[in-house]
This record gives sequence, C-alpha cells and structure tokens, in this order.
Amino acid sequence: MDQMFWEDGNALETATSIMSTIPINNAADISVIVIYFVVVLAVGLWDMLSTNRGTVGGFFLAGRSMVWWPIGASLFASNIGSGHFVGLAGTGAAAGIAIGGFEWNALILVVVLGWIFVPIYIKAGVVTMPEYLRKRFGGKRIQVYLSILSLLLYIFTKISADIFSGAIFIQLAMGLNLYLAIIILLAITGLYTITGGLAAVIYTDTLQTVIMLLGSAILTGFAFHEVGGYDSFLEKYMKAIPADIRYNTTNGTAAIDEKCYYPRSDALHIFRDPVTGDLPWPGLLFGLSILALWYWCTDQVIVQRCLSAKNMSHVKAGCILCGYMKLLPMFLMVMPGMISRILYTDVVACVVPEVCKKACGTEVGCSNIAYPKMVVELMPNGLRGLMLSVMLASLMSSLTSIFNSASTLFTMDIYTKIRTRATETELMLVGRLFILVLIGISIAWVPVVQSAQSGQLFDYIQSITSYLGPPIAAVFLLAIFCKRVNEKGAFWGLVIGLVVGLIRMIAEFAFGTGSCMKPSNCPAIICGVHYLYFAIILFGISIIVVLAVSLLTKPIPDVHLCWQISIRGQAEETQGCCRKAYNWFCGLEQQKGPKLTKEEEEAIKEKLTDTSENPYWKHVVNINGIILLAVAVFCHAYFA
Repeated sequence: MDQMFWEDGNALETATSIMSTIPINNAADISVIVIYFVVVLAVGLWDMLSTNRGTVGGFFLAGRSMVWWPIGASLFASNIGSGHFVGLAGTGAAAGIAIGGFEWNALILVVVLGWIFVPIYIKAGVVTMPEYLRKRFGGKRIQVYLSILSLLLYIFTKISADIFSGAIFIQLAMGLNLYLAIIILLAITGLYTITGGLAAVIYTDTLQTVIMLLGSAILTGFAFHEVGGYDSFLEKYMKAIPADIRYNTTNGTAAIDEKCYYPRSDALHIFRDPVTGDLPWPGLLFGLSILALWYWCTDQVIVQRCLSAKNMSHVKAGCILCGYMKLLPMFLMVMPGMISRILYTDVVACVVPEVCKKACGTEVGCSNIAYPKMVVELMPNGLRGLMLSVMLASLMSSLTSIFNSASTLFTMDIYTKIRTRATETELMLVGRLFILVLIGISIAWVPVVQSAQSGQLFDYIQSITSYLGPPIAAVFLLAIFCKRVNEKGAFWGLVIGLVVGLIRMIAEFAFGTGSCMKPSNCPAIICGVHYLYFAIILFGISIIVVLAVSLLTKPIPDVHLCWQISIRGQAEETQGCCRKAYNWFCGLEQQKGPKLTKEEEEAIKEKLTDTSENPYWKHVVNINGIILLAVAVFCHAYFA
C-alpha cells in the first residue's frame, strides 16, 4: 500500500526541480494566459446575458435549442480533461499506442448514443438518467441510488483526477502555490457555471475545444520535427532505454529486470496478447465497450449535452463531430508522450526508485510528466503560454461539465424527493448552491489527490470505472431492450454488482496495485484478473441477476410502461429591487408570460418529446454515421 502514496508532503516541490530551467515567467507566456482567461470569461458572460437561464430547461438543458457544432465540441471537451493530456501521454510513453484504443472505441459508441439511446431519453421527456430509470421501472430507490453513486464517481474519479493532473502541470510549469492555483481555477469555472447554466458551459466548451486542438497540434508538430519525423519516431521509441538500470541492495547493486525498462515489443500495436498483454485485445474490444456504454450512453455529463439539442438531426450530427475529433488524441497526446520518452529517456523512462524520486517525486516512475516536460522544454515563449492555456482549457471544460451535470442530478433526483413542492426558483437556487458545495469538496479533496500515486493515475481512473460502471450499463441496456425487466430485478442487479465491484476495489486499495519493481501482494483470485476482463465478468453477473430476479417476480403492467411529462407551474412572487438584481445575476429571474391553455401545454409536451427529423438531413447524418463506423474499423485494423 505504501507504493500508492508520496513518501513526503514535499513531493510535488521536489518534482518542480525538473522543469525549473524554463519556467513560464516571461511576458509573452503570461500575456497569452491572461488573454485566454479574459476571452473565456467574456464568452461565458455574453451567454449569461443572451440566453434563457431562468427555467429548469434553460439552466439544465440550454432551453433545448443547441445546434450540432457546439454539442459536438462540448461532448469532446467534456470528455478530454487534463487527465487525458497527462494520463494518455504518460501511458503512451510507458507502453505504446494501445491506450489510444480507449479513444477510438468512442467512435462506435457515439453512434450508439445518438441513434439508439438519445431518442428514447427524449421520448421519455427526462432531464437526468436516474429519472429515466424511475419512469421505466417505477419507485424512487433506483433513482436516488444511481444519483448518489454517480455523484461519488464524479467527485472521486473525474474531479479528483482532473484537478490533480492540472495542478501538476500548473505547478511544474509556473511554480504557483498548488492550492492558490486550484482555488482560482475553481472560482472562475464555478462563476460562469453557476451564473450561466448549460448554455454557457457548452459555448465555453466550444471555445476551449478549439484552443485544445490548436495548441496540442502545434506541440505535436514541434515534437515530430525534433525527433526527425514519423519513421524516425517509430525506430527511436523502441530504443529509448534509460542509462541507469541498476539499483542499490544490501549486498551492493543489482540489475533491474529488462521488462521494467525496455519498451514493450508490442508497443506499436493496439491489439495485444490476451494473456500477457497489458491491454489484452478481448478486454479492449469487449470490456472497454462495456465501460464506454456506461460513459457515453448513460452518463449524465455526456447525455445532458445531447438532450439540449433542438432536434434529433442536431443530436446525431453533434455525435458524429465528436466521433471525428476522438480520432485525434492518438496523434495529439499518445504519440507526443512516446516522443517525450525518446527525447528525455532518463527522466520519463526512469526505473530506479531513487532516480525517479529525485526526478519527479515518486519512486514507481515518471511517465506522467512526459507531456508537461515536453511543453516546457520544446515550446518557445508565447506558445508555451498557449499550451498552459490548453491544459487550463481541458481542466476547466471538464470541471464545468461535471459541476453542471452533478448539480442537475442532485437537484432533480435527490432534492425534489426532499422538497416535493419546491418551486422552480427554489430548484434553480439549490442547483447553483450545490455547485458551491462541490467546489468546497473538491478543494478539501486536494490533499488526498496530491498524496495519490501519479504513476497509476490513468489506470486508477479506468479501474474504478471497471468496478462501478458495468452494473449501471447492464441495467440501462436491459431497461431499453428487455420489456420483462422490472424494478426489483434492476435494483438487485445494481446492488449485487456494486458489492462485487467494491470487493475488488477495496482489495486493490488495501494491497496496492504494485509496480514492476515491487509487485502487489493482492491474492491472484481477487486481483489477478485484468480490470477489463473483470468488467466483462461483472457485466455478465449483473445481467444474470437482473433477469433472474425479474423472471421470478411480477412483471410491470403494460399501462405503466408509457408515461407523460408534466409542465411545472408556480405562483408569481412580488420582489423588491435588490432581489430582482440578485435574481438577474444568478439567472433566477421569473419568466413572465400568459397562462398556457390546455392545447398549448399539449403542444409544448409534443415539442419536448419530438424525435422527428427532416428527411434530407436524416439521410445526411445517417450516411455520415456509417462513414464514421467505417473509419473506426479502419483505424483499429491499421494499427492492430
């Protein structure tokens, strides 16, 4: 377990020394960063003034008026956080291109999302994913259970990983106090999320997607130029071996096993041996698809963006745009990480614990500094500031997406159970206050994240998902495709799946994940199964439990398998000038309008659940969806 933590509280200060030669402290870099923050805040404030934030639909679903290109950009930006720049590049440096398969798998799942899942969610007239399960199965325990589990996943994986990755980059590059940098970032992201709602988040995500792609593309160009081109990159990576491969023992020195410092023989292949591979191909194809089903098709952060679209054609087009952009991380993050190993072998590929500790503050490896080190060493003044802006963009876009979606989950699925007669104004206020609570928890969680073993960050995120995500994916899949599944089956499938996943997760935390130098002592019967294989097993167990319990209990009557949405009403309140000004700033101003007739209410219900498409655009997006699937197959086959 000791291998999972920094040995002293000054580890990150020690890590700073490796980049102190070229700090971001010049006028050009600082000017670029300041301009970035000003532009992002301007976009968020502009949207705050120009969009409807005073209703639940306006704040949580952007009034269901979004077009395809900001939806696609927001899907991509919400997925790509600073953990990707640090984690993908780091794993690429350590093990090659296979980790890029995690990104390309999404090309298939975004099509499944746009063509299968979103139409069902829209027809159901739901705002959150737990709300869909409540309507599908009846009862409230599944909705509350899933909301709480999702919030825990957000806090302890997504928020913590992004903050930690971003903080490492900021501190190494700028020398800022860790907590000061985090508080400033969270304050700015919280400001336009709280005041602007989902529309502000989506528009700022769009801007930050452009910044991320532009900055990372420039760095990739510098990296390939420095290493001598693509062919030279392939050749040199396989020879990137650190100079120091001996470590001290009580009897002198000893050589480290070659497998700990030699590049993997299959480093340039996505599909790897099903037994000895670090990412076995059956796990990459099937286990990863289960995790991706949970993330892309049932996760609130992703689905909420699709639900904000003005019609189904825009949903599908946004998914296609996101799919094409998901082709890029292999070339903009994974391969630059591998190049960093070539250029800075003795640091990025260090293997001797004492050397790694001196280089980056951790004994099990320094691969996670691959991307930040290349930014600071390769980029000229100004562009270095742009790359820090890229990291800030990825961090802030992910955090704002998570804050908004977590606020939606709490407000619509938990708070409405506590306050069944809450007015719309009250729900809007609670949604914003909960974001402040999340920010507080995030800051309080920083010391724990700071002590975590950064060398296992990306594996940590994926493994936690493997232990908690498959039961949720199984229940949603059966809810949509199996009419016989009932509430009891779904609930017990979730509970038993969670128990099995927690057994594996707690065991790994107790024994540690280990390293090449010091393998974990966790019993093989518990931890010996690769986490992607475990995801397949857990998915199968959950499906069996759901079906078995459902078949042994009464089915849901057909009359309860259809439902209607309702339009919330509220009494008009008299407000003073100060209250009106406060409500305007926070988007809580009452939206006045004539009382709707029954016919008008029916028309609104029909519009909110409309999944019809223009025949021409339907054919256009369908053809593009087929092309995207073909591209996904080609990429997997070419690098297999």
